[in-house]
Amino acid sequence: MLAILLVSAFLSGCSVSPTGRNQLTLYSEDTMAQQGSQSFEEMKQQLPISQDTKINRNVQCVAEALLKTAELKPVEWEIVVFDQPDTVNAFALPGRKIGVYTGLLDVAKTDDQLAAVVGHEIGHVLAHHGNERVSTTMITQAGLAILLIGLQTQDMNSPELTAALTGGAQIGIILPFSRAHESEADTIGLLLMARAGFDPKASVVLWQNMSQAGGDGPPQFLSTHPSNESRIEGLESHMDEAMALYREAAHHPQCPAR
Repeated sequence: MLAILLVSAFLSGCSVSPTGRNQLTLYSEDTMAQQGSQSFEEMKQQLPISQDTKINRNVQCVAEALLKTAELKPVEWEIVVFDQPDTVNAFALPGRKIGVYTGLLDVAKTDDQLAAVVGHEIGHVLAHHGNERVSTTMITQAGLAILLIGLQTQDMNSPELTAALTGGAQIGIILPFSRAHESEADTIGLLLMARAGFDPKASVVLWQNMSQAGGDGPPQFLSTHPSNESRIEGLESHMDEAMALYREAAHHPQCPAR
C-alpha cells in the first residue's frame, strides 16, 4: 500500500521548472505560503531588525526592481533587513517574504552585486524549490521505509545497513537536488537581474567576494551548494544571454546609497 501511494504521489506531483527541468511538487502553493509566512514571523521575533533608514531604502529599492521585472507586485511582498553583521546571507520564502542580513552588505558591495543575491533568492521562489525540496525529502524517506521493510522480511536488516542506506540517500539524492536548485536559481537570478537593468557581470564579482570571505568549504559532493568556482562557471556560461538582456533593459535602477 505504501508503494502504491508513493507512485501515485510521484505521478501526480510532476511539474516543470522555469528552466524546463522536470521536478516534483506535492504540496499546494497555499500550504507553502502559509509555512513561509509562519517561518518569517518567527524570525522577526527572534532576530533584531535593522533600523538604518539608508540601508532599508537601498535594499527595498533593489528588491522592488527585481520583483517588478519578475511580474510580481512589490506592494504584496514584505522585505526585512535583519541586523546580523556576522551573517552573510539573504533569502526569499513562499508567502512573498524577503530577508536580507546586514552582513551580506559587506560582501555585496554594490547594488548590482546585491541584485545578484536577491535575484537568486527570488529565483528559488519562482521555481518552487521549497516545495520540491520537501517533496523530494518526503518521497526519499518513504522509499527508504519501503526498502527497509523489505530487508526486514528477508532478515537482511542491520543498524549498519540502515545507516549506509540513509547516508547514501542523503548524498546521492537530497544533496544533488539541492545543488541543482542552487544552480538553477543562479541562472534565473542572473537573467532576472539583467532584465531589471542590473549589470549581470557583477554576479561573478559577487561570488569572487564570497570566496574570499568564506574560505574553504566542504567537498562539493557533501555540500548543499555548488562550489564558488562551479557557480562562477555556471554564471559565465549564461553571460552572453544575460548581457544581451541587460543592453535591452529599458531602465537601469538608481537606488539611494546605503
